[in-house]
Amino acid sequence: MSLHLVGNKAAEEGISLSKSNVSLDSDIKNILTKFFLNAFTPGEFFHFYHDSGLEYNVVYGAVLKIFEEPTELYEQSVNLAKYLYENSSHPKIKGGEFYTVYFKDCIHGSNTVDAIGLFKTENKDTFLKVHRDKHNFQLESEQGINIKKLDKGCLIFNVNGGEGYSISVVDNTNKGTEAQYWTDDFLHLRQCKNEYANTHNVMAMAKNFVTQELPKEFEVTKADQIDLLNKSLQFFKEKDNFDIEEFANEVMEQPAVIESFHNFKKSYEADNDLSIDDKFMISNNAFKKQQRSYKRVIRLDDKIQIIIDGNRDNVEQGEDARGKYYKVYYTEEL
Repeated sequence: MSLHLVGNKAAEEGISLSKSNVSLDSDIKNILTKFFLNAFTPGEFFHFYHDSGLEYNVVYGAVLKIFEEPTELYEQSVNLAKYLYENSSHPKIKGGEFYTVYFKDCIHGSNTVDAIGLFKTENKDTFLKVHRDKHNFQLESEQGINIKKLDKGCLIFNVNGGEGYSISVVDNTNKGTEAQYWTDDFLHLRQCKNEYANTHNVMAMAKNFVTQELPKEFEVTKADQIDLLNKSLQFFKEKDNFDIEEFANEVMEQPAVIESFHNFKKSYEADNDLSIDDKFMISNNAFKKQQRSYKRVIRLDDKIQIIIDGNRDNVEQGEDARGKYYKVYYTEEL
């Protein structure tokens, strides 16, 4: 493992390079292995890319050399640290420790392969240390890394090297434009085309259509929109395979809405530079992740919310002399 300190270029913090790889005892090695690897969840994978050709991707070139000759790890880690510094020019990017790690015998699907991990720790927590001094106790505070939460990382599996490898990514500080430097500016990644990507993208597209595009073209209430979101989730929950025509007919139903949905899919793909297959196997991992983004709440005035997670016909909207109202029908109070 190699470890360097990479600062913020805009603040001219510079970089501090170690002179050699880090030697670790077995206890620290086990702690770091869990810290690095437990941050990743299965499902979504990416690959290196570059508009002018894969060979122009700097990180890809360094990783390729390490896989070909693992003794190159230190030299390439220095190159990677310098390249990361060059891409840390946004004033809000935090400096931190940058790790380059070589892992042997990692599980990727049904294969056992080597992998290279690139990690960065940016945030520091305060920890208390308790010392016993004869009959008394002393307390001290120290700044350190919380090993329960990795800030940024990627795990590059040695498969499909000619296509940019298979890469899993962690970014727990991805708020704001400056956060994109890790995946976009430094790594230059694109999502791999598989069941996970198709499921993730079509669910995001359908949600955007219902919540953003549909109200522009048709007269729909919030309850109507939530009903379509519920139907969408039910479709993905019950089906093993996705078919765009089946989805449109079962969820959107109305011919005019179906036509609008198909047109929106084309513009969504063009705007987001991606392609969604019309038929594919549904990924349960992607469904569970995207399900959390489907907000099915009607917010009324201050601190009044209606959550619709069932039959739309049980909710009625209207207006009388007192003002606007929602009427909810139910069988029994639980």
